[in-house]
Amino acid sequence: MIALGIDVGGSGIKGALVDLEKGKMITERVRIDTPPSFSMPEVSAVVKAITDELNYQGPIGVGFPSAITLDRGIVLTPPTALHYPGWLGNSAKDAFEAATGCPVVVANDADVAGLAEVRFGAGRKVRGTIIAITLGTGVGSGLFYDGHLVPNTELGKVYLRGHKKVAELYMAGRIKEEEKLKWKDYGPRLNEYLQHLEWLFSPELIIIGGGISKKFAKMKGHFQLERTRVVAAKMRNEAGIVGAAAVAARLAAGESGLAIP
Repeated sequence: MIALGIDVGGSGIKGALVDLEKGKMITERVRIDTPPSFSMPEVSAVVKAITDELNYQGPIGVGFPSAITLDRGIVLTPPTALHYPGWLGNSAKDAFEAATGCPVVVANDADVAGLAEVRFGAGRKVRGTIIAITLGTGVGSGLFYDGHLVPNTELGKVYLRGHKKVAELYMAGRIKEEEKLKWKDYGPRLNEYLQHLEWLFSPELIIIGGGISKKFAKMKGHFQLERTRVVAAKMRNEAGIVGAAAVAARLAAGESGLAIP
C-alpha cells in the first residue's frame, strides 16, 4: 500500500509518498518552511500544498509536535516549545481534512517516528517493551509493548533522582551543544537517564534517534545498563514521514490501535 506521510516540525514541514510493504519513501521529500505564526490555517495550507505537490488523494498520516488523541486528532498540549494559539483543544485532524479533502490521521511526532523504528527499523521483530527516544531540542519518546503503542508518553519530562529539573533539560541533544559538553561528560548524563528508564519500564530494547544518534559509537561506551540493549535508530530522517504514513494506512484500513504485525 502507498500512503502519504507528513512530518510537522518547528522549522520545516516535510512529506513524501511511502511504500508500506518496504517502509521506504518512493518520492523525493517535499519540504516547505513552517509558517512563523504556526497558526492552524497556515499549517493546514502547507499540508495541502505538500499533498497537491505530490498529486495525491488518499489517506494521510501527520506527525505533529503535541500530545494528540488518535481518534479525533484533538491537540492536548501546546505544539512545539511555544504556546501557539488556536490549537489547544481543537482538532488538527478536522483542519487538515478540510484543507486537503483527504482522510487524515494525526499522531504525536515522536510516536510515529518510534512506530517506523519498531515496524521497519532497529526494533523490527523485537517483542516485549521497546522505548524509542529522540534526542534533539528536547527528548521525544515512543513506548511500545509487543508492537502496541502507548500514545503520548513524555519520557523527557521525568525527574531523575536528585534533580530539580526535568530530564530533557539535563541530557537532550541541545544541552550537549549549549553547554559544549564532551562525550566523557555527556555520555554519563545519558546513561543516568537510560538507567532510570530501565528501572521504570524494564524494556528489552531502547532505540536512540535524533541527529545525535549518528555519533552513537561515541556514546555507547558510557552505557551501564543491567539487562536492556541500547541501539541506534536506523530510519534516521525518514522515520517521521514513514511512521506517519504507516499510521494512516493502518487506521484508514479500519484497524484499531497501532499494533505492528
